[in-house]
Amino acid sequence: MENNFRIRFAPSPTGYLHIGGVRTALFNWLLAKQKKGTFILRIEDTDEARSTDESVGAIIDGMNWLGLTWDEGPGKENPKYAPYYQMQRKELGIYQKYIDILLAEGKAYPCYCTQEEVEKMRQDATASKRPPKYNGACSCLSAEQRKEKEAQGRTAVIRFKMPQEGRVEFEDIVRGHMSFENSLLDDFVIMKANGVPTYNFACVIDDHLMEISHVVRGDDHLSNTPRQVHLFKALGWEVPVFAHLSMILGPDGARLSKRHGHTSVLEYETEGYLPEAMINYLSLLGWATEDSQNLFKLDELISKFSLERCSKSPATFDPQKLVWMNGEYVRSMAAAELVKRFFAWAEKTPTKDKIALWNRSLMEKVITLEHEKTKLLKDVYGLIDFFFSENVEYVPEAVAKVLKTPTALEVLKESATRLVSIDDFSAEALEKFARDLAIEKGLKNGQIFHPLRVSVSGRTQGPSLFHMMEVLGSQETLRRINVCIEKLTANPPLI
Repeated sequence: MENNFRIRFAPSPTGYLHIGGVRTALFNWLLAKQKKGTFILRIEDTDEARSTDESVGAIIDGMNWLGLTWDEGPGKENPKYAPYYQMQRKELGIYQKYIDILLAEGKAYPCYCTQEEVEKMRQDATASKRPPKYNGACSCLSAEQRKEKEAQGRTAVIRFKMPQEGRVEFEDIVRGHMSFENSLLDDFVIMKANGVPTYNFACVIDDHLMEISHVVRGDDHLSNTPRQVHLFKALGWEVPVFAHLSMILGPDGARLSKRHGHTSVLEYETEGYLPEAMINYLSLLGWATEDSQNLFKLDELISKFSLERCSKSPATFDPQKLVWMNGEYVRSMAAAELVKRFFAWAEKTPTKDKIALWNRSLMEKVITLEHEKTKLLKDVYGLIDFFFSENVEYVPEAVAKVLKTPTALEVLKESATRLVSIDDFSAEALEKFARDLAIEKGLKNGQIFHPLRVSVSGRTQGPSLFHMMEVLGSQETLRRINVCIEKLTANPPLI
């Protein structure tokens, strides 16, 4: 049976791929991999007013960045199930076929009520303390009455005729046994007046025709499920296995939204997050192992994931934990790999032309100096850019605090004179040189260290001073010190 495991991610392209959507995609993908099944991407674009090609592109780009590749879907069409865009399927008459079947069997009917009339029905029901739903006014119209409505210029939507007694029940892998009173469900619209199917209808038709065995989605769809179960049964089809994932909240306990951070997963790529760190973090939003493991290799994640251990309670998105986790992945990465990732990331940044000129072999040496401080790929530029700049940019505060002190210029001149004749330019030898100079001049170590640091980097913060000088090398270090001396002694001073 496992080879019949077919699961889908079916986003609506009305916006970017957000954290909740990509978490759903990930859980579906993990299950498909674990069960050696088929992961399908279906674009549910029946919301004509809001669906855009740009959103489709963003969904596909976001999934590709994270490595959530699909077995079937756009670009990977299986002729048996294609197309994978609902509006393309609508043009082929796929949905109309099943509308006609339901109409012929009396399980659906045309409804000529206006939106205003339906709203009035709901208000009246509320006032009478009844469920606020459509009252079925058009469910018993005769053929003559329908013609009369059409003669008045009224267009019809198609409604599904809901049983008014009993309950609809199904098992949910995450939430357990679910039961809904049919009397609380109204005769919902399955096709709009313009012939476009509604979400609840198109979803059921496609899930059946694409042989979807499991439907795993957010719990915001839970209220749709009883309607969809009724449709499956009305058409005589097997109902797939359902699992509804808990919602995701922000740190303040409110539903995750734009005010909590990025709305598109691609914004995390821009910020310099690693896809494997995102996958790891997203997997923990609503799921956990018995021992609360935090860090996973991908194969391990695939083998350990289970819907049964998904929580019914909302998950909390913690940006700080995501940054921490990304830092863990960055620090565990070999310098050569980190350099490769950084250059690939930089290709999409405004500074790509400048970064493209950086020496890659030097970069590997440089990046090891700040490896422990790097949490995001975007951090790399700000931490090490001065290594690759011919003209040091001096931070004004560093100039005022360090270079304008009474002893700084003399320390730099003395250092420049002596460093020329030093053969061993290792970090250890340079540190000994600086400490010996401090003793000889009767100065504190900082009075030697700080001017040297600012003269070669322009900053008071950065990697280990002497390792930084070693990586820069004797020639470049001396050049930078001498340039600093020239700027300090110019009339007027240039810094």
